[in-house]
Amino acid sequence: MISIKTEKEIAVMEEGGKILAEILKKVEEEAKPGVTTEYLNKVAEDLVFEYGGKPSFKGYEGFPASLCTCINEEIVHCIPSKRKLKEGDIVSLDFGVLYKNYHTDAARTVPVGEVSPEAQRLIRVTKKSLKRALRKVKPGNTIGDIGNTVQRYVEGQGFNVVRDLTGHGIGKEIHEDPQILNYGKRHTGPEIKKGMVICIEPMVTVGDWKIETIEGDSGIKTKDDSLSAHFEDTILVTERGCKVLTEI
Repeated sequence: MISIKTEKEIAVMEEGGKILAEILKKVEEEAKPGVTTEYLNKVAEDLVFEYGGKPSFKGYEGFPASLCTCINEEIVHCIPSKRKLKEGDIVSLDFGVLYKNYHTDAARTVPVGEVSPEAQRLIRVTKKSLKRALRKVKPGNTIGDIGNTVQRYVEGQGFNVVRDLTGHGIGKEIHEDPQILNYGKRHTGPEIKKGMVICIEPMVTVGDWKIETIEGDSGIKTKDDSLSAHFEDTILVTERGCKVLTEI
């Protein structure tokens, strides 16, 4: 069941989205060589309580932290630890905010110090694939139009999209219908309607798109250990297009 948000619900989610964007920006600024992912988690968690919200992920399906921190070949759901970021790493920061009973969700992949040209390009292509997807978010189009746009652009750049992980609807629950695939055919899937709020989140790999669970962690990585990047925003469908809720 895909929910259509009321004006009151949208106003709350807009507030929550701005809070999330500000927190992620501050966490990104702390992602430097020598910093632990555990520290980044503390920064995010402290800030969300300061803003009057709560972390969406902490306790969700047993996840013990507030921020997902994935390095290099890791894609999603990695638990922060005492592991230190190194010069040349890339780190994906995925954070959700529960504010006045409504969730928002966003992710960014950032370079740690100076990174390789390949890593720079991977980040740039993944971010741009999300921007391109936004053009397809308008009433009358379909969810398949979003995935098809991401896939065609990413594969045209010589990279791959992860097939087994998806974006999603969002609101009172962190994950709601519909699923938002990062691949697929145009004009397929549910119709996009005004008032829907969805999370589009391209996950892109340098190598093969196949994935595996990390032993001893809840995280997921590329099976071939190739680099991966992840960008995500919470998007409101408007009368003629869309509005990104998780940007400053």
